Parts: sequence; structure tokens; C-alpha cells
Amino acid sequence: MTSTTPRRARAVRAALGLAGAVVLTAGLAGCGDSLEESGGGSTKSGRGSLVIGSASFTESKVLAEIYAGLLKDAGYSTSIKTVDARELYEPALEKGQIDVVPEYAATLAEFLNKKRNGMDAPQVASADPAATVKALRKLAEPRGLKVLDPGRAVDQNAFAVTRDFAEEHRLKSLSDLGRAKVPVRLAAGDECSRRPFCEPGLEKTYGIDVTAIDPLEVGSTQAKQAVKSGKDQMVLTTTTDATLEQFGLVVLKDDKNLQNSDNVLPVVNARKAGSQQVVDALGKLNRVLTTEDLTTLNKKVDTERLKPADVAERYLKDKGLLRK
Repeated sequence: MTSTTPRRARAVRAALGLAGAVVLTAGLAGCGDSLEESGGGSTKSGRGSLVIGSASFTESKVLAEIYAGLLKDAGYSTSIKTVDARELYEPALEKGQIDVVPEYAATLAEFLNKKRNGMDAPQVASADPAATVKALRKLAEPRGLKVLDPGRAVDQNAFAVTRDFAEEHRLKSLSDLGRAKVPVRLAAGDECSRRPFCEPGLEKTYGIDVTAIDPLEVGSTQAKQAVKSGKDQMVLTTTTDATLEQFGLVVLKDDKNLQNSDNVLPVVNARKAGSQQVVDALGKLNRVLTTEDLTTLNKKVDTERLKPADVAERYLKDKGLLRK
């Protein structure tokens, strides 16, 4: 997902702009101001401690809490660190400053592909989950990362406008927006300007004139309110966003398949968190988590104002994923 993205998004400036991001992570060993630590608690065990990374959008926060709950139940001491963007948390994961991260197969595959092979590298992700995960593992393993099996839950980036804006310009799809030649200010994380499935993709694939990025958290209340108020014309969100209707927003169809389907999966630092115990603990989630579940979990936080930790704990108990 963007923290595409999705998760998400998901959602990479010239030469990916990653050199600066990697330099920034050099100081993350002490966790500094770039990482926000929360939750997780601790358990008395001989299995050690694990740091779960979370991007700064609701779905990632809830998934991180679910991972923490599963790992605590398996006997690990856990903590959660929230990081704004993949450009920061992925290098930290490689370095072992973060041990586990909830990720999105297609988005991470393309991120690592561009990081290794350059902005113009042929796409390795596709709508085929198995092929995408295989390509992702090939890119991740040399970096010391282990990609665990994906489940059924899928999320991907989406772009939404107000219903009034869509009706005024007769928009149902992103192609319609490109043909309308209406300039848009986009509410999205500032990393959108360098992600191929965000601003660059909107411009190249659809011919959409993105005049500026309003740097707001992906799919956040502030981002959607900025579009509702007319400050911005479009918002980067995800297909599991359960609050669009209350802001009068509608998703424009991605009719040229700019976004690949992103199966949710854990990615771990192989040396520190690649054990079978971790694999088994996190694998429990694959048996139950669905795309509909993701939407419901997001709604409980974004609409009902429940805390991600509380939502995660209830889900784990309701699904019988914790030992009695």
C-alpha cells in the first residue's frame, strides 16, 4: 500500500531520491525524532524483543498492533515504531533497527526494483500475487529481508474527489480526469512526488496535471477534509478506506491499472526475526484476514475513534488467534 500505500498505499524523484533517505536512516540506531515509539508492551520470555515498524496511516498502525499481539502471544517482547515513509523504514528494516513491518507485495516490489535498478527499470509487479511475491523475494533476500507468505487481504492506492467535482467535470475514472485537463492539487504524503504509482504515474499514464502536493498523511481526516473544503481537488487514499462517503468523496476508477493489487504480508529482518517461531506466529493471520476485515478495522479507528491497539486486540480475540 501506498503507504502507496495502501497502504498503503502505498504508495519513488530523479534517481528515486533515496540517497538522501538512506543518509537520514544512518542516525536511526538511537531512534531519534524520525521514529515514534508506542505500544507493544513487554512480556517475560527468553525469546527476546522485536521492534515492529508502522507507517503513519491507520491500516498500517492496526496491522502493526496485530503483529505485536501475535508475537507477544508467542513469547516475544515487542514495541512499535511509527515511521512516516517507506524511504525511511525500509533501510531501517535492512539495518535491523526495525525487525518486522506490515507491507504490500506489489508496492514494495516496485520500490526495491527502482531502488536497485533505477527509475526506468521494467516493472516486476503484476496482478498475479504469486509472481509478484516471487519477484519481491528475489529483490528482498540480498538485502537481508525475508518476505513471509501473503494472505487473502488486498489493498491498493486509490484517488478520490468530491462527488460535486466529479459531477461538474463528468468524471468516473482517472482517464476522464486526464481528458478534462483540470489541474488538481493533490492531498498526499510528500513521498508521492517520487513514487511511480502516485504523481509520476498520474501524469505519465493519465496525463493528469498535478500542480502541487499538499503534504498530508495518506487517507487522513485532514487530507480528506482538505478536498471536501476545496483547498485540494483530489486525495490519495486506499481501496479499504471506509470513511469516504462521510466526506462526500468518490473514488475515480483506475481504468488503466496504474495500481497493482497489493496483498498484505509481513516483511522481516532475516537475521533478527526470520525464525520459524516468528513465521508461525504471524502466519496465523493469513487464515482469517480478508480485504473486508481491513475495511472494517480501518472504520473502527477512523469513524468510531477507537485506538488501533484496542481494535487489534479485539480482532485477535474475536478470531481466536490468541492462546487461551
